[in-house]
Amino acid sequence: MSDISAICVFCGSRTGSDPAYENAARTLGRLMAEKGIRLVYGGGHVGLMGVVADAVLDAGGQVTGVIPDFLRRREVGRDDLTDLVITDSMHSR
Repeated sequence: MSDISAICVFCGSRTGSDPAYENAARTLGRLMAEKGIRLVYGGGHVGLMGVVADAVLDAGGQVTGVIPDFLRRREVGRDDLTDLVITDSMHSR
C-alpha cells in the first residue's frame, strides 16, 4: 500500500473529443484502486470524473463523492459510492 491514502481528482464533466482523455481517466482510476488509494471527487456520474469513479469502483476501490445538493437533485449525483458528502453550495464543495 502507498503512503498516500487518498487523492482528490476534479476534471471534466465531459469526456471530450479525444479518446485519450477517457483512457487516461480509466487508467488513473484502476491504478488508484490497485494501490489502495481512495478517490475523492465531485460525486457525479458524468464526464471524466465519472469515468475515474467507475474505474475505481470496478477495480474494488473506495470512492468519496463531494457534491452540492442542487447537482444531486438534478440527478447528476451517484448513490453507489463508498461515501457521499452533500454540500450546500459549490463554494462549500
